[in-house]
Amino acid sequence: PDITQFAPLCLLSLLLTILWIPSSEAFLLSQQQNHELHTSILYCQLLGMNCATPTDFVFSFQGFCQRGGVTDIHSDGWGLSFYQGNGVRTFVDTEAASISPIASFLSQAYPIKTLNMISHIRYATRGSVDLQNVHPFQREMWGINWCFAHNGDVPMFASKQNGENHAPWLGNVKGDYVYHPIGDTDSEAVFCALLNALRAKFTTLPSLPVLHETLSSLCREIVSHDEEETILNFLLTCGPHVQWVYSWPGARPGSNVWNGLHYTVREPPFQKCTLRDLDVHIDFAQVTSSDDRVAVIATKPLTQNEEWIEMKRGELILFDEGIPHTAAHECIECEEKGHGLQSTAIPRSPQLKEDLRRFQSQAKSEFAGGGI
Repeated sequence: PDITQFAPLCLLSLLLTILWIPSSEAFLLSQQQNHELHTSILYCQLLGMNCATPTDFVFSFQGFCQRGGVTDIHSDGWGLSFYQGNGVRTFVDTEAASISPIASFLSQAYPIKTLNMISHIRYATRGSVDLQNVHPFQREMWGINWCFAHNGDVPMFASKQNGENHAPWLGNVKGDYVYHPIGDTDSEAVFCALLNALRAKFTTLPSLPVLHETLSSLCREIVSHDEEETILNFLLTCGPHVQWVYSWPGARPGSNVWNGLHYTVREPPFQKCTLRDLDVHIDFAQVTSSDDRVAVIATKPLTQNEEWIEMKRGELILFDEGIPHTAAHECIECEEKGHGLQSTAIPRSPQLKEDLRRFQSQAKSEFAGGGI
């Protein structure tokens, strides 16, 4: 055979080996030290970025990966999904993010630019350490790539209820169980349940204001099952432009560490930033333009000298072009920009106003009055 056909694979293998920077000895030592923090750790950690212009995620992802075994104990795998047009590239690994050669490749040698990305580092509390249980999870619905990453604990989906073969149904419109978990985490079960509920409710693509109200309602239903024990923090994407972020924070039993979500918006005038988990600095003013704006969402703040806002309990935020939209009527502007659901598989509602009326959206009064 022509051995030249294997040259690209050999080169990639060599590059990944070189980039495997942290030593096994250092990693094992950090694991031993972090084991002492077992009673106060967070379940998993999330990272999301939503951008006004295509932006690389190297700086934030470098710091985030350190929490996968060096500065924190989340060493049971990691994953990352980002959009390029309507397509999605997803990388998952059962190695700790801090020693994964794939994570090193993405954070140091492959500065891809995107408008929308989500990432997750895992500490396994439900489900084995296998690729099938590594977030983000991905499904196609309505000809659209949906991606989902979660941290917390969801008693409603911890096990199948009452001996049923399926997880609990969400929403008041019954339909078919089209989406099923591949692994055995409550996180993936929540994702599938959300998609099943949306698919049953809508026969045309919902507008963003209607989708905001529907997702809010479904999240309230999940939380109401057990408000005290539920911890539901997730990132959900449904295309290249927008990212849904929900937080119902809490602390795990026996822990005083609060498990929620925070975000910061980087926009002009840009400043210098320093990572909390790695001695890395950057002056964003030197590498950005006046058109740039990036929202960064994380379980714990990633930088030392930026203003991070903690999300409120039960808050659902739609991020578009790096701007947070906290109410359904605020999503009207995003829809009118053409950043809503896009598909050729099922039709759209003829008009935004008709979509708001049909689903009795509270945002219709704001739309009628021009209150955007």
